[in-house]
Amino acid sequence: MYFISDIIFYLSYYVIGFRRKIVRKNLELSKVAKSKKDLIRIEKEFYRHFTDVFFEMLKFYSMSPDEMKKRFYIENPEIFYEFEKKNKSVMFMTSHYGGFEWFLSITYHVPQLPFAVYTPLSNKSLEVLIKKFRLRHGSKLISRYEAGSYIKKQLKENKLFLYGMAADQSAQIRSVTYWKEFLGIKVPVFTGSERIAKQHDIPVVFGKVVKVKRGHYKVVVELISEFPNEYKDYQITDIYLNMLEKQIKEIPEYYYWTHNRFKHKDKAPKD
Repeated sequence: MYFISDIIFYLSYYVIGFRRKIVRKNLELSKVAKSKKDLIRIEKEFYRHFTDVFFEMLKFYSMSPDEMKKRFYIENPEIFYEFEKKNKSVMFMTSHYGGFEWFLSITYHVPQLPFAVYTPLSNKSLEVLIKKFRLRHGSKLISRYEAGSYIKKQLKENKLFLYGMAADQSAQIRSVTYWKEFLGIKVPVFTGSERIAKQHDIPVVFGKVVKVKRGHYKVVVELISEFPNEYKDYQITDIYLNMLEKQIKEIPEYYYWTHNRFKHKDKAPKD
């Protein structure tokens, strides 16, 4: 599989140039590279990783639970069991970094029932196919438009859930309430995770993905807040973004640079 991935990497990077302009622009704007040579190295390593993840997701559907547990695990799962003892659900904040799609097998490692909040695709046939692959290992997918009411229902029934949100995408300006400097650029930021956590008093954690080697990932869980209402507005969001920024700067090649994250930078409000 990885032999084929290497071929696709070569074609997508050197021949087709898939989203090369966006990737290069994002890397230059974020200044994560120490030099032009380092920038090109990061760019190439990102594309290698990007094609690997694509093929890993195809393999994801046919993997057995035992194989999944060998290839993806949580280094410190005890944090979730401690919250279970306290009868608490968990807000799990992550990002488009490393093997983030593998989080959909997290049900093998936590006592809470996991579901991921996602944005539905306009192409319904493609959405059905993607959901079929993503739901193979027990997690659920909930549309971001239905997440609020779904969470209320589960909490009312006293069910323990793990709410997974990748909160690093570029928010729509028409609905944005908060701008934050991220990787040196002021961008609109999603604050839904923080708002839901405060509304329902749900502990918040950050999942730091570490790529051990090809097809093998681990997650280091870092507590952001057990009592979110003790924090000022946007403080939890800031802590999350600072943790993510630190992770990206340490190993930038595993962040998803193909997303046009800084498209609203010129519309940022003046200080």
